[in-house]
Amino acid sequence: MEERAIHLSPELFEPAENNFNEAETIRRPSLTYWQDAWRRLKKNKLAMAGLIVIAILVLLAIIGPYLNGFTYTEQNFSKKNMPPNRTHWFGTDSLGRDIFTRSWYGARISLFIGIMAAVIDLAVGVLYGGISGLKGGKTDNMMMRFAEILYSIPYLLVAILLMVVLPRGVFTVILAISLTGWLRMARLVRGQVLQLKEMEYVQAARVMGANTKWILNKHMIPNAMGSILVNMTLSVPSAIFAEATLSFLGLGVQAPMSSWGSMANDALSAFIVGNTYQLFIPALLISLTMFAFNVLGDGLRDALDPRLRK
Repeated sequence: MEERAIHLSPELFEPAENNFNEAETIRRPSLTYWQDAWRRLKKNKLAMAGLIVIAILVLLAIIGPYLNGFTYTEQNFSKKNMPPNRTHWFGTDSLGRDIFTRSWYGARISLFIGIMAAVIDLAVGVLYGGISGLKGGKTDNMMMRFAEILYSIPYLLVAILLMVVLPRGVFTVILAISLTGWLRMARLVRGQVLQLKEMEYVQAARVMGANTKWILNKHMIPNAMGSILVNMTLSVPSAIFAEATLSFLGLGVQAPMSSWGSMANDALSAFIVGNTYQLFIPALLISLTMFAFNVLGDGLRDALDPRLRK
């Protein structure tokens, strides 16, 4: 096949200008690790939807009990077991109490227990796992054997024993959940520290005379923070579900206070006779909260993974 020659005229070309100032200009602004993580998290629509749902739940937990003029302890037997209507937006329970008000007051209790249990797990687990992984040897072996003994004890058994010894209430539930809940965080942090302490920059810090506390604060914890935050996010719904289980069994929050678990327990008898809305509402709120925290945790795991940075 005959090839045609392409003739390029000199008018098609322009000399390039040597502008050294523009050559040094940074076209794209530099981002820190957390700014880049937030940028990638915003691209995850499901994770952002979970974050929005959590924000709405927290907002309604704050202002929800004051929206329709009823208190969470107010009883009116003439209006008991009423389905949702214009006055009682979620209906009333077997004692004539407004379910809408009790739902959002219960959200305060459930979210408070979940967040406080997660914070305790974070503080104790990071400290225990960090020391165990960094020290290694016999210290690590003894600390992990002790953790395995605690891990083998069911938290429900611990909760029952605590309810016998201590008065029932919110802080007893938090103590029962946190007494063994920090073990998963400790094992995660230990694994991260065992991996990170063999890195070159940690070895260089040791050679230069850095002490254990400095290495832990400057290298170990910051580099493991992504996994720690993801695990903390996922521990909140676990604590909420644990509180709901304890309250459903009658071991959690006591009357007249309400939580989603205690509301489900109170609605069980009403569900049998056909008032399904009384059980459906707390179950829906528990499921929605757990779903929102789980998808947010998955989004954080992807956003904080340095291998996915672009």
